[in-house]
Amino acid sequence: MTADTEHKALFLGAGAEMQCGVGHFARLLSKAVEELHPGCCSTLTLTRTEGSLADIWRAVGAVDSVVCNFPIVAWKRVILRPLLALLIARLRRRRVVLVEHEWASLHRLRRLTYFPALLLANTIVMFSPLVRRELAGHPLLGWTASKCVLAPLPPNIEAPPVVGDSPLREQLATARGNGRLVLGHFGSIYPGKQPTALLDIAADLRDRGKRPLTVYIGSFIKALDNVEQEFYGRVNELGLTDDVIVSGYIASDAEVFGLFGEVDAFCYLLDEGLTARRSSILTCVQSGRPVIVTGPANPDEFDHHPRLRALINRGAIALVPRGSPPQTYADRIITALELPPAPAPFDFDGWWQDVARAIDAEL
Repeated sequence: MTADTEHKALFLGAGAEMQCGVGHFARLLSKAVEELHPGCCSTLTLTRTEGSLADIWRAVGAVDSVVCNFPIVAWKRVILRPLLALLIARLRRRRVVLVEHEWASLHRLRRLTYFPALLLANTIVMFSPLVRRELAGHPLLGWTASKCVLAPLPPNIEAPPVVGDSPLREQLATARGNGRLVLGHFGSIYPGKQPTALLDIAADLRDRGKRPLTVYIGSFIKALDNVEQEFYGRVNELGLTDDVIVSGYIASDAEVFGLFGEVDAFCYLLDEGLTARRSSILTCVQSGRPVIVTGPANPDEFDHHPRLRALINRGAIALVPRGSPPQTYADRIITALELPPAPAPFDFDGWWQDVARAIDAEL
């Protein structure tokens, strides 16, 4: 990318309506690439009221590349607009870079909307070898995996210098003061993260007399499944009605990290194991609290991501073998709390420079 062109890369966005992890990532990514080449990036906002056909045509014509992040939660009602932007880009001989975060964990109807984007992309940027293998195994679109490149995923949220207070933080602090173990889970709540699995771990800790209070710092993703109903059904089944809190969406990073400060340990039981695309887990690491996660399905999962591998080597992220029962996770949580905190210096800007350079290489 050269500085003699006013705008060379166009990033598709959805403005303030895109209140989700991928939406936040899209904004941070365009900012990071812009910092590499000031003046060479622009953003086109596509919503139900913004981004007409004429707007798309002009914006695409002024650049050499178009970058689009999927999945776009906020675009589920206007999914045709970003696809139209990608089609126009190809018709106008512009390069299309598709940033793909998930595949097999998506609802099958949402995956259908991705088909045109995968076909139109010149390059598909992914963050996990596992997700790339999932795409490669698709009977119709598996060949598009040959267009994939891997990039290191950074966390979306940086730990602020001063954390914020909230009624929920005070509630957690009171629980800890009363000797309860506060177990944390951060990020959007959807089936791919197996939110109910953590409930089984909490139940085991309860049976050991640890009096856990499990807090889900995030909100349920509205989709065609019944994840929220199933979640609360499992809560009732395990008798954890008074021992589980779901915070809902929290807009303030300072408030998020204020809650992190009252969590004793974070835990994620993932059927697929830890992958290099789990930004929420990287955010948790910045709290300095132990993070217990299912180990990766394949040994090469972090080969392209040395910073993430370093966190594991330092012990900031403790891996539990795949297939382990809830009791093993409970054991690991108890052990982690008995150990001194693992030093884990976190160069947030360096993480984003890494991914910006990876995307920049494809523009």
